[in-house]
Amino acid sequence: MTDNFLQDIDSSWTLFLDRDGVINKRVFGGYITSEEEFEFLPGVLDSIKFFTNYFNRIIIITNQQGVGKGIMTESDLEKLHDFMLAQIVLEGGCIDSIYYCTELVSTRDSCRKPSDKMAMKAVADFPDIILEKSIMIGDSLSDIEFGINAGMKTVFITSSGNDYKAEKLANINSESLKDFKQILETETK
Repeated sequence: MTDNFLQDIDSSWTLFLDRDGVINKRVFGGYITSEEEFEFLPGVLDSIKFFTNYFNRIIIITNQQGVGKGIMTESDLEKLHDFMLAQIVLEGGCIDSIYYCTELVSTRDSCRKPSDKMAMKAVADFPDIILEKSIMIGDSLSDIEFGINAGMKTVFITSSGNDYKAEKLANINSESLKDFKQILETETK
């Protein structure tokens, strides 16, 4: 399934990416707490390199309640992100910023997706971001709802499992980030 907005994408658009299940292998029922546990999904580094030359900005938006649960520290999370960013840069990609929420699911008025608070923070930090000219790529219902709440187009990554509601809500369903790159290349030729 593709959506006609792909023809409208130009270098003024912003790409928002979830982390676990989109960029790296997701640990269901657990958390990635170290470099040793972090594994890029196939084709991700090449895809991010392509997206770097295609979009104005690339922003990562991720819920990380492992910090809120005390499983890891915020410093551990930042070291993990530094490792991830270094690998992306080595392969020719660029991430403009990472926004994460360490609050627990049970926290009232949380910054966690599907709240659009992290998107609003990105817009405050990068005033050139136009949310209507942005795409959120994620592998969960909360990612898709986040994108919708912020006024973005959405792409649901289906390889992490079946989520019928997310599939129905998303503008596009794609097997992986690599697959979305191929869709984009095909649709915008």
